[in-house]
Amino acid sequence: MRPVNDRRVLYATAFLRALATGMIGVLLGFYLAADRLDGRAIGAIVAAGLAGAAVATLGVTATADRLGRRRVLVTLALLSAAGGAALLFTAHPVALAFAAFVGMVNGMGRDRGASLVLEQAVLPAAVSDRERTFAFAGYNVAQDMGHALGGLLAAAPRLIQHLAGPGAPESTGLRGAIALYAALSLLPALLYPLLSVAAESAAPARQLPPLSPATRHILWRLGSLFALDGLGGGFLTATLLSYFFHERFGVGIEVVGPLFFGARVANALSHLGAAWLARRIGLVNTMVFTHIPSSLLLVTVAFAPSFPVAAALFLLREGLVEMDVPTRQSYVMAVVKPEERTRASGITHIVRLASWAAAPTLAGALMQGLSLMTPLVIGAGMKILYDILLWRSFRGLRPPEEQTTP
Repeated sequence: MRPVNDRRVLYATAFLRALATGMIGVLLGFYLAADRLDGRAIGAIVAAGLAGAAVATLGVTATADRLGRRRVLVTLALLSAAGGAALLFTAHPVALAFAAFVGMVNGMGRDRGASLVLEQAVLPAAVSDRERTFAFAGYNVAQDMGHALGGLLAAAPRLIQHLAGPGAPESTGLRGAIALYAALSLLPALLYPLLSVAAESAAPARQLPPLSPATRHILWRLGSLFALDGLGGGFLTATLLSYFFHERFGVGIEVVGPLFFGARVANALSHLGAAWLARRIGLVNTMVFTHIPSSLLLVTVAFAPSFPVAAALFLLREGLVEMDVPTRQSYVMAVVKPEERTRASGITHIVRLASWAAAPTLAGALMQGLSLMTPLVIGAGMKILYDILLWRSFRGLRPPEEQTTP
């Protein structure tokens, strides 16, 4: 009997973690700007959070199958909650960066951290090859519904400030929302112990076999391409995009929050469409031929003459940009052996996270020194180049369900 309960637990933890991530992705820029930090400092703090996630992912990849996946998942949730809470106790940029690093505070607005690596390694064991892409689509729907509601929760400071009574300063609402983020980050730690023994690695605890030569070759090529995609994505974090909308069009968090809610709803719907499309044209084709139009739409956002136009173009882009996520996750898990999945998931995520972490500081500096739109144009261009190279390199390597049966 397949461990259906594990699938439900993973969907629940993905939703809760995404709820917190979607909230902080929009809120962090406003929270830091309230401390009179400029785009350069905000970019550096976002980069520190992503760097922390990259280091955690490296540790998870190397040790989780030996230490126990469930135990490591609980530890990661506790660190996230602690780092979020630590943001409340300082306004110094260096201290804020340290808290973001320890807590893996994700300014991307999308959950792409170390916990995701382990959950993706567990999920394929709960389904058949034919069901795998739809299982990842459902997992990503749970995530993006969390991201969507998190975008709405980013408006919580106004409500908290109102509930605090007349005359309450804006900082009261912002600090209350950060405390809510820390509490949401803690909740997955209560659910991970419910995972069954099937969630653990099938390989002997201290005898993990080395990666096969074929897998090493695949991961080297994928990792190089994912690094390029991640670098482009690091120019486009939710925190920096929120800052762009705020500075370019003068809109507040009460407008940007609902915009990101709509974006995450579009993401969620696109995941189901991606799974349907992948059955008809293949995983790699789906990844590439939906991703390129999304990048072109992002360029149009940079040059939009007004906020309503920019918002409409941004939502169209969000309806396409995430279609490569469940297909990419399913593809990586399909082309390696089951006992290699944690390391394959970890390696491909590490290179993306490291690239993400490298980009926001530069993006913030470009926003400050050149133009608010510069990171959007550069990020989109990098992603288009990634898509072209990915299709050329992997269109001939098909997962088991796409291979012709004699």
